[in-house]
Amino acid sequence: MGTAPSRPAPDFTEKRRVQVAMAAQAKDLADSLATLDMNAVATSRNGSLERALLEDWEYVAAKDPVISLSRTILSHTEISTSLLKRTPVVNDTFVFNTALPFIPQPITNQQSSGRCWLFSSTNVLRYTIAQHPGLGLAPDAKFQLSQSYLFFYDKLEKSNYYLENSIELADKELDDRLVQYLSAAPLNDGGQWDMVVNLLERYGVVPQPIYPESYSSSNSGRMDLLLTTKLREHALRLRKLDQALRETEWHVNLVNQDKVDQATEARLGVLRKKKEDFLREIYTMLTVCLGVPPSPTEKFTWEYFDKDKKARSWTGTPVEFYKAFAEGAKNKPTDAFSLINDPRNAYDALYTVDRLGNVWGGKPVRYVNTTSERMKQAVVQCIKANHPVFFGCDVGKFSNSPLGIMDVDIYDYEKAFGVTFGLTKAERLQSSESSMTHAMVITAVHVDEEGKTVRFKVENSWGDALGDKGFFIMTDKWFDEFVYQVVIPRSLAPKDLVAVLDKGEATVLPAWDPMGTLA
Repeated sequence: MGTAPSRPAPDFTEKRRVQVAMAAQAKDLADSLATLDMNAVATSRNGSLERALLEDWEYVAAKDPVISLSRTILSHTEISTSLLKRTPVVNDTFVFNTALPFIPQPITNQQSSGRCWLFSSTNVLRYTIAQHPGLGLAPDAKFQLSQSYLFFYDKLEKSNYYLENSIELADKELDDRLVQYLSAAPLNDGGQWDMVVNLLERYGVVPQPIYPESYSSSNSGRMDLLLTTKLREHALRLRKLDQALRETEWHVNLVNQDKVDQATEARLGVLRKKKEDFLREIYTMLTVCLGVPPSPTEKFTWEYFDKDKKARSWTGTPVEFYKAFAEGAKNKPTDAFSLINDPRNAYDALYTVDRLGNVWGGKPVRYVNTTSERMKQAVVQCIKANHPVFFGCDVGKFSNSPLGIMDVDIYDYEKAFGVTFGLTKAERLQSSESSMTHAMVITAVHVDEEGKTVRFKVENSWGDALGDKGFFIMTDKWFDEFVYQVVIPRSLAPKDLVAVLDKGEATVLPAWDPMGTLA
């Protein structure tokens, strides 16, 4: 328990597994090329679909009894429900031999919004705050932090981030790939761990009763649509203003006098003043939809019952609340960092994503790439040390939400359709088949006698009606295939991976890379 050894043993098992998999893929490719008939002639010479092809395909399919049965059943039933396998449902039990001693209540619910990262991060944070002796809360106390408070300021900061990017990229064509990508979803509900740390450091946090849910925080779609429409308008206005300013006599004269820095500073001053006028409109729209939030330096009073059922109160600012009960913890949010498993890229290396963030000038989003096995070992280390783990995954793949099961063997798709799904994790990333779509929290793990992980207990933010009263189970194999990120405190992370982070030489991935997907 505690910190990992300063020089952990190399993970030869995982590396060998990767080497074997790569060798097998190379052999499969060589075998397929060897059996290709280079004299073969396609039925269709011009690439179009010929009727003869359809007739041949149907002739083969119609003779297959499994396909015939699948057609009978699946043509009028929901595919996944019909192909749910019984064995995984029986085997994937909610039994874990390494777990956190308690979980704060209630199970949270992000409703119809994309705020999973804020719910997951505040669920990690509330676990620390709930144990703080200065508050005296009972372990089973109903206690939530306000996700809406962070949501409000994230929207405002992302608006500023997008408009600053628009100013910086104003000299690029509108159809430039980067400009188009940033404009596609400038106000996404999602985010990353480093982004929530930016918010916590800047705005602090408050208990949920101080800034409760609103309709638009729980149902953010319409608000997001209106804000995005306005932001795109603002971005175009700033681009046009930038062009007009570059053509003014004073700007041209300064440039001709080799006073480019002075000209740029003056132009940016005008643009940023106009940007602030635009942001005032965004702020007002947000307050209409979400309510006016406490200022980060404005005192509030929170009243609650302690573990002895006595009424107590705490008075201070959101920043003071965060610093008093979260920042002073042994494993501070600012000390945690992301381990990722991205088999497209080199392991034991630091990565970031171009123009990914929420606070302009804030903490960049950084990832240390490593094997899935080392990520799982780090998770076990955290649970043993009484620390929940924020993680990012592709939750929609081979999962059953009503049962709360994430298991690659849960559905019999291949047998029913007579096909195999052969994409590797790297290939899924390369082909846009998979990415981080959701963030949750690992609260327990089951390990076998040899110390190998078998399954994980996951706290979701979809309410208590799904899974085991809101908790999901994730198999070890599913983790390998669809978990991309875990957030680990420095004190509990492998020292060599901490050294990679501290070295600070990050490879910059393009803005549209799947590692830039916001959970």
